[in-house]
Amino acid sequence: MSYIERRIDTRPVRGEAQFKLKEVFFSRTDDRGVIQAGNHIFAEVSNYPWSELHGAPHKRIRHPDMPKGVFWLFWDTLKRGKSIGAYVKNQTKDGLYYWVFSMAMPCEGGYLSARIKPTSSTFAIIEEEYASLLKAEQEENLSPEDSAKRLLARLRELGFADYPTFAAHALSQELIARDTGLNRKPDQGINDSLSMLSNAEELTQETDALVQEFEAMRTIPHNLRVIASRIEPAGGPVTVLSQNYGTMSREMSEWFERNVLGENSNFSVIKGTISHSMFVQCVARILEECDSHIKTERRSMDGVDMDRERAVLGKLIARQNLQADDGLKEVSVEAQRILSACEVMHRHFLGLSSTRVLCKIESARLSTEGDALTAIIDQLGVFQERISAQLGHIAQLSTEIRARDH
Repeated sequence: MSYIERRIDTRPVRGEAQFKLKEVFFSRTDDRGVIQAGNHIFAEVSNYPWSELHGAPHKRIRHPDMPKGVFWLFWDTLKRGKSIGAYVKNQTKDGLYYWVFSMAMPCEGGYLSARIKPTSSTFAIIEEEYASLLKAEQEENLSPEDSAKRLLARLRELGFADYPTFAAHALSQELIARDTGLNRKPDQGINDSLSMLSNAEELTQETDALVQEFEAMRTIPHNLRVIASRIEPAGGPVTVLSQNYGTMSREMSEWFERNVLGENSNFSVIKGTISHSMFVQCVARILEECDSHIKTERRSMDGVDMDRERAVLGKLIARQNLQADDGLKEVSVEAQRILSACEVMHRHFLGLSSTRVLCKIESARLSTEGDALTAIIDQLGVFQERISAQLGHIAQLSTEIRARDH
């Protein structure tokens, strides 16, 4: 009994089609989504003769349970020249279903999609989310674009900044679950990327904490000037020093907002870059498995030049690896910029500390009312110690990110 005959013999009559965890399949379409090539596993899982898939629109295997918004997002991303990953439920010729995590990307003359069997806990969550989204499409008559917007909003509620961030997370979790299921060693590249993402998340949290510290500290120089003006002659040394302190802290705060906060800042860029690098690194790994499958199958598909398909895969693998390397280099550059920013901030703090010490010396020469000044100056010292500690932690996280990048 041949391999194909054995597969047909064990095929269920209803429910889920057989798609093994170790298997990977691919298809290549033209720019309209018409199937131009694929491998044997694609035909076997979908239970279509290759002659019925070749030249057919890819939506032939679309399952009615799939929300239209997912495909709108899928094709919108591809048409903009970007890669995408998504959970997709497909339907076989004999009415069975099978789930895949599909990674699709532009290639010469159209698009290529590689698929693995999803088994992670993220997949279980998405099954429920798709069911809710499909229900909303039907009951609220949502357009595909509005459905896609609803999906993106829901992913933000689940903690993902955007769809690429979700796709990178989902793909990494699928590969981790797949390696576990196949008793393979953990993928060190994925583990390193996840550690870098964890550090990047901590960087974000430390940034938020710094913002709060600056906000809390802003009123203190003003209070210092008010008290100083009451207990010393106009233009006295403490008043002047407090004005200098206020100017320096304000300039430092403005520098901080320009260089650390905002969509284009080092802190915001680094997390997205790590996530994207992890995604393309994972895609490259799956494409390499596709190439291995084609090499081992050693069977022809009518109308498909498998040597050409391997060449297409080879170009895509090289492109994905290059993108991953470029992304990691960018991460290293951004991490170094953050380290430089911390050094600048520390230099600012040296100036603030010197001014604060002078304020304390001058307040000690005043009458007993100077105790109020001393208390405020001590409060400034507490703020500075906390901010310095946070800057030190940020520098440490940035150093760790750079270390994992090399």
